[in-house]
Parts: sequence; structure tokens; C-alpha cells
Amino acid sequence: MDFHERMDPEHRAALAAVEGLFPADYPTMDVVDRRATSVAILDAILPAKAESETVTWQDHHAGEGDETVLVRVYRPRTADDPRPALYLIHGGGMWAGTIDFEHPTALRLAETLGCIVACVEYRLAPEHPFPAPVDDCVNGFSWLTTNTDTLGIDPNRVVIFGASAGGGLALGTTLRVRDSGGILPSFVLAIAPMIDDRTATPSNGEFDELGALLWDGSKNREGWSWYLSGGSADQYAAPARATDLAGFPPVFIDVGELDPFRDEDIAFALRLLQAGVATELHVYPGLAHGVEGMAPESALSKLIESTRLEALRRALKVLG
Repeated sequence: MDFHERMDPEHRAALAAVEGLFPADYPTMDVVDRRATSVAILDAILPAKAESETVTWQDHHAGEGDETVLVRVYRPRTADDPRPALYLIHGGGMWAGTIDFEHPTALRLAETLGCIVACVEYRLAPEHPFPAPVDDCVNGFSWLTTNTDTLGIDPNRVVIFGASAGGGLALGTTLRVRDSGGILPSFVLAIAPMIDDRTATPSNGEFDELGALLWDGSKNREGWSWYLSGGSADQYAAPARATDLAGFPPVFIDVGELDPFRDEDIAFALRLLQAGVATELHVYPGLAHGVEGMAPESALSKLIESTRLEALRRALKVLG
């Protein structure tokens, strides 16, 4: 059975519809043109950035001098302070993505969970290779946790949430905060996190050259080459390289059966468990990397979303 036959049928149909929007030469474009093409297509298919009746948002510049980073803070209008907070790190292979694309997700999470959501606009490779993206994520998170009184946040209920590259950055940020003696998040939710630059697992080789849109082994190698820019990776760039995972807060990881990150994510979850870290792991049959977002009304996507939301409700201690 080939890759597409193994996919969830509803996801397969949704992928086919979206793939047709990308030009045939998309995989061979340079990073700037590829990023611009992605932005134009996603702008066309994502919901408009409309006002919300229940959530407001405001941009903040965290840090000082040349070390500032943009953090967009979403606040439910009706919730009472102090409230829990979700620090959201977007995906994009370390070279693409923006907080504007996370706007629908941030609104939905703030509305559904009644929490503050803070999205960080970290710098992107290859123009800004490692450690710039991790530095930005750490600076934004440190700003959030040191300004909980001003922002009306309960300091004991601050969660880091990220998908793909954002999941890797969520785990790398947590490692950096732990090792520097900073304020740790109370929980980390990492969706199919990008965590191993060595790209040597069987799943990285199994799911290779999958076309223009799907994240596959070849795109993973390309993303890491841009992110590291000839430098070497440490545990903050590639959390799979960490030798000591003790002291981590509880972690939730999910990944698809057909995801090139499958094996590294399963191995990392196992090592967290062996280090005494409370860890929840889900591996979804028929799921390719990120395709649940293309078919939100499918049965599989609804199961994935409800499982993530339930984990966040428990971590944030909010009622369903």
C-alpha cells in the first residue's frame, strides 16, 4: 500500500484540493520565493483576521534594545484575572510561518479555554539561523512569566504550545529555561515536534519526496540545513540531543503514523518517561504531517482536536 492509500480518506481528499493551489515549481523555488508563495496561498484560504466579540488582542515588544521580540497577546473580554496563559509558538520548518497565520488558532483557544494566548514572532532561518529563533522564543516566554501580574496571568498555569518547528522550539525553550534557572512552564504540548537534526530515523527515510505540500524527509533535511546554516546543533536546537531530561514539566506529544517525525517523537516521549517526566503520547493511524489542519471537519481531525483541548483543560485547570 502506497503512502496516499495509507492516509485517512477524508484527509487524502482535503490534501488533493489544497495541493492544486501550489505551482509545479514550488519545491525548487528559493526560500524567499517559496515563503512568499506560501503566504499568498494561505492568505487566500485562511479566515480573515476579523475582530472578535469575545477576545481582544494587542502587540507587545518584549525585551530591550536589539533583543526585542514581538509577542501578540489575546485576552478574553469576560474572564476574571488572574487567568491561565498559553504561549503559542508557530510552525513552519524554522523558515516559514508567522503569528498572523496563527490568528484563527489563537482566537479559538482563547475563546474555548478562556485563557490568555501569547504568540511569539520569532526570527526565521536562513536569514536568522540558530540560535536566533530559540533566543526569541526564550525572551518572549521570559517576558510573559516575569509580567504575570501586569498581564493578569496566574503564574502557576502557563503552558507552552507548538506544532512542528513550533513544537521543537517549545521543547528547546523549556530546556533553556530549565538550565538557566528561569520560571518553567507548567505543561508543554508539542504537536509532531521537529527535534532531531540527524534525520536518521526510519520514518525520515520512509516518508521522503512526498510532493509540493507535504512535509517529508527531504524538506526536513532542507529545513535543518537552513536552520543550522553550517553550524552544529546542541540540545536547544535539537532537543532529541538532550542527555538529561529530568526536571521537565509534564509533556503531551502527538504525531501521525505517516509523519517523518514519528520515530524521533516516540523515542523522545519514551526518554521523558524514563526520566520520570509525566508524559502523554498519541500516535494517530492514517495521519500525515499537519494534514489534520486541512480537514478540520473530518472524524480523525475532530478526535485529535478534542484530545488536545482536553489535555490543555487539565493543564490549565479550566472547566470544559
